[in-house]
Amino acid sequence: MFAPAALDPKQDKNKETLIEEYETLEFQIFRMQENIKEIAKKWDILGIDQTKEEKWVIVYAADDGNICKIMAHDCETPFLGKWDFSIHAQYKNDHQVHIDDIRGEENRGFGSVCMNFLKEYTKDKNIHTISGDISERDWEHLDRLIHFYKKHRFYVDIEYAEQKGAIHWHP
Repeated sequence: MFAPAALDPKQDKNKETLIEEYETLEFQIFRMQENIKEIAKKWDILGIDQTKEEKWVIVYAADDGNICKIMAHDCETPFLGKWDFSIHAQYKNDHQVHIDDIRGEENRGFGSVCMNFLKEYTKDKNIHTISGDISERDWEHLDRLIHFYKKHRFYVDIEYAEQKGAIHWHP
C-alpha cells in the first residue's frame, strides 16, 4: 500500500500542512465509504487504488459475459451513478478480450489504475490476451497512446501511412 505524503515521515512539513493533508485524507475516506455503498448496489467492486496525484479511487466492474467495463470513481465527489473513467472491452473468445474504448479525462492517472485492474481481472478469468485497435480518430493523441500502452507493457504496432495500429498484451 502506498503511504500518502501526510504519513511519510521522510518529508519535513509544517503543522498546518500536515493538518490539511490529514483532513483531506479523512474526507476522502468518508466519501469512499459512502461511494462504495452506492456502487456496490449495482456493480462489482474490484478494489481501491491511488492515482499518480495520490487521489483515492474506487474501481469496479460490469461484466455480462460479452462486454466488460472496468470503471473508476474518485473519492472526492459523491457517486451519482456515473463513472469518472472507464475501459470498455469485448470478449473475443475464451482467451482474449479486445479494448473497444477508453473514456474519461486524461492525465489524472485513472487510465493506469483501470488498466492495471483490467489486466488483473483478465488474468483471474484465465484470459491470455488483451488486444485493441488504434484508429484514425486516435491520431491527434497518438504519442500519448503509444506511451500509455508501452508503459503497461503492450506491444504496439503502428501503420503510419494508413493511420491505424494495433495493441497486444500477454501476461
